Amino acid sequence: MNVSCSLWQENGISVKHFAFAKFSEVTEQCFLLFTLILLMFLASLTGNALIALTICTNPVLHTPMYFFLANLSFLEIGYTCSVIPKMLQSLVSEARGISRVGCATQMFFFILFGISECCLLAAMAFDRYLAICSPLHYATRMSHEMCANLAMISWGVGCLVGLGQTNYVFSLDFCGPCEIDHFFCDLPPILALACGDTAHIEVAVFVVVSLCISSPFVLIIASYVRILAAVLVMPSPEGRHKALSTCSSHLLVVTLFYGSASITYLRPKANHSPGTDKLLALFYTVVTSTFNPIIYSLRNKEVKAALWRILEKKKILTHV
Repeated sequence: MNVSCSLWQENGISVKHFAFAKFSEVTEQCFLLFTLILLMFLASLTGNALIALTICTNPVLHTPMYFFLANLSFLEIGYTCSVIPKMLQSLVSEARGISRVGCATQMFFFILFGISECCLLAAMAFDRYLAICSPLHYATRMSHEMCANLAMISWGVGCLVGLGQTNYVFSLDFCGPCEIDHFFCDLPPILALACGDTAHIEVAVFVVVSLCISSPFVLIIASYVRILAAVLVMPSPEGRHKALSTCSSHLLVVTLFYGSASITYLRPKANHSPGTDKLLALFYTVVTSTFNPIIYSLRNKEVKAALWRILEKKKILTHV
């Protein structure tokens, strides 16, 4: 890889291949991390696939809240699959290289699924706001068409931002070093390899990412402020508890997702360090996607009941 970087400087040829930095020179540490990530990856895929399958096959769950939850599960599957397989390969193999096109593709899908999830979490907060603050008009306002439009907007915004950011970053020349000091092709470590002074580019990318992360978050906060105001004036404690319980899973997921994303992308550049960035990357790409299906299945009686029915049906079929 160093030879390629030298050739760029001599012949003016931009770097076409990168390599991910080795996690550790200690083989046992790499295999331990590989095992942990693989187990969480499989748990995430299984959990999210089960939730999506349960919602799609159970007519009782064909409501706006569960429609968005199924979309969230599909996003989580895509989110982890865009990053983790290559991460696992780099941990236990000497083949840690990735082409420029491959890196751009990984970045596009990572941004697509990440930004879409931000928007979808905002749509889910809006759904809870209508259900609690306007229950009499909920069925007409949150129609199938409205749900489909909100989901398409979420996916569409993620796609547009992914295309724009990826095209912007990979239109640059990369002088080297060719080693990406990260687990995957994320924005900050790739920009660090670009030629010349990239301060203005980093500011532009930071502004776009900040808007895409903070705008849905502001909508979520506004929705929950209205929800809290409506809950506080409810006459019965049972009504307040029921209203808040329908929001608890979503609030936990929002806290996990936005907490890690904000710390990663919105903190000052001076506070960035490769070690911290890698640790946070593991959290928001692996840990949160593993916890989300657990949170929704354990804290939601309807999802739990539907899951048990599917498992019981499968058990009966295997015995027949």
